[in-house]
Amino acid sequence: MTTRRLPELAQYRDDAVTRLLCAGAHLDEGYAREVDVELTEDRMNATGLTLGIDLIALARHARAAARRIDVRDRRLAWLCAVGVWAAVPAGIYGLAGGVTGLAYAAGGALLLTYGTAWGLVHRAESEARAAALAVAHGTGRPMDLAPGVAPEAEDRLLEQKRANVVPYAARAERTNPFVGSGQKIKEMVWQPIDVSRPADDPAGGGKLQIRPFDAVDLHSFIAREMEHIAGLKGLRARNRLYVRGDHVAYVGADLLPDRLRRPRAQIPKQLVQAGLVQSGAGMRTYLSLERAGEGGRVIVSMHLRARLQHPSLTWEVAAYGIPPLQDRFYRVHRLPAGGFERWWDLFRFATTATASLLLRAPSRLSRRGSDRRRRARHLERLRREIDRKHLLYDYGAVDSIRERVADWQQLGFSERTDSQDFLQRLQQGVLIATERFLQDHNVDTASYDQAQQVINTTTYTFQGDIHGPGNYGAGGTVNQHGSAQQGHQGHGPARP
Repeated sequence: MTTRRLPELAQYRDDAVTRLLCAGAHLDEGYAREVDVELTEDRMNATGLTLGIDLIALARHARAAARRIDVRDRRLAWLCAVGVWAAVPAGIYGLAGGVTGLAYAAGGALLLTYGTAWGLVHRAESEARAAALAVAHGTGRPMDLAPGVAPEAEDRLLEQKRANVVPYAARAERTNPFVGSGQKIKEMVWQPIDVSRPADDPAGGGKLQIRPFDAVDLHSFIAREMEHIAGLKGLRARNRLYVRGDHVAYVGADLLPDRLRRPRAQIPKQLVQAGLVQSGAGMRTYLSLERAGEGGRVIVSMHLRARLQHPSLTWEVAAYGIPPLQDRFYRVHRLPAGGFERWWDLFRFATTATASLLLRAPSRLSRRGSDRRRRARHLERLRREIDRKHLLYDYGAVDSIRERVADWQQLGFSERTDSQDFLQRLQQGVLIATERFLQDHNVDTASYDQAQQVINTTTYTFQGDIHGPGNYGAGGTVNQHGSAQQGHQGHGPARP
């Protein structure tokens, strides 16, 4: 093919979603604390598979944002105790008793308290916005723009990035065992292919001898060749063992070395391969093919499992998608970056929020401490029941940070069409790779050719739930032989 020399257009950053989430942690206290607890606090449940995000960077920025708010609220609580709870009674007593000096002193103390609190609120918000803008628009790596968290937490998050096992909550078995992959687009089992007949010898004189193979060989070939065959640069292919959360202990110490701690994210590859040859009790291995759209705004994934039972081969296929982030994470793009607009916006925020933040600071600190103690008591009670009563605990994840903050209403036209193209390419790539694998092993592909004609009528419409998770009924969007699409279309502008 001819390579044409053309000017290069602006591109989305590969880590755009990570930057938006890190910026969102600085601008949204509730989100920052939720992420901080999930990624760094002691817990029993596995962390959901989070695609396309640097978890270490997100954990660092969430911790930095939470600490900034804690420092601000501790200072505000001290000001409230000294400048409000002491000054107000003194002022009332001075007015009631005619001691005008005391009343004036109390009023001055209140003004000084408010002014100091206003400065604290203004400074904390200014630092939060500066940090958000720096990570959203800066040139450095997001993880380098915030101080580190505990080394053991960062080591665990790094292991999570290369996860080859996914414990999922038992209740997700009925809806979405592929936690972290988003919402279901389609699930199916493809037409069986007869793999028992040898191919004809091209040199004549009879049949070739079939070269033995198993599901591990087939999965390995697909994983190795798919990026080239499908024409999807950056395609990520990985075999993962999906385990029901209440069956985690049955896998053994490689997955759960300590029954009182969360399970690991990586296990020996032999265990992953074992889930291909023969599924265990609530344990199956899938080849996960994952492709992120421009800037990681959209992620599509296809989970494949070869069912190789003599004399036939079938493919179990599940397609899932994650849409762009919720609109609140694009707030950083709407912040004034400098000049009078930034000064005025900060001034207005501090003036509006200071009184409420000052008076409620003690209760916020008390509530956070109460929440931490409650979580610690729950964890202690849970571990006691597991240790003493041998409770069969569900270690599985329910969802992931990435899919939890996604919104189908933010899905734009180009992202819809790109995602449909990804899924169609993945399907066609699996078919081509399967044919090549069978030919390499001297299997007659006549049965494959017949099955392919049926499989190729399957199309994918990437637009999320319709009347419930993955339910494509009368109002759905299944295309067969070019029939018209129907159903709800996601909408909303695409943002860089």
